Amino acid sequence: MKLHWSPRSPFVRKVMVAAHELGLAERIATVRTVVAMQKPARELLPENALGKIPTLVLDDGTILYDSLVIIEYLDSLAGGGRLIPAAGLARIAELRRHALADGFLDLLILWRNERDRAHPLPALLDAFALKTDAVLPALEAEIGAIAEAPAGLAQITTAIAGAYMDFRFPDLGWRARCPRLSAWQQAFAERPSMRATAIVDA
Repeated sequence: MKLHWSPRSPFVRKVMVAAHELGLAERIATVRTVVAMQKPARELLPENALGKIPTLVLDDGTILYDSLVIIEYLDSLAGGGRLIPAAGLARIAELRRHALADGFLDLLILWRNERDRAHPLPALLDAFALKTDAVLPALEAEIGAIAEAPAGLAQITTAIAGAYMDFRFPDLGWRARCPRLSAWQQAFAERPSMRATAIVDA
């Protein structure tokens, strides 16, 4: 399998953490692919018309994109139900908690892109900050239930969101604002799958 990859993408990291947790990382060849909102990766478009990473190309040529879809596939490849419950309310709860952390990653990336423009829109920056002020207590309230579940999609995504805040928003002060989330995230970050996939600015 071939994965279009970047060492800075939290969504790529989700896939690679999942692959490590499932024992599949050695089966994935990573291909450095640079994507940016204002500079689409033209070489990626034939395989993913959205021009986004992660994009996984299977050995038979099938192309998968979106981190959730890719992780669903990897989970099924490893027998199913390991990172995402197969059915029932447990699956819905896992996907709902994942959606909160995953949506937060989307927000953070858009916030960073706007913040780094030559002339950012103050109203947009204020909106991102306001939403972040709502998401952080929501994650703090959820972390008990997230932590009690087996290591899976929601835990991986929540831990990566914390790491991404450290990486791109060091002045956000989220650890002081969310002490339970911070303590859990620091412990989860010591897992071999997280240590093997640390985000680097390269």
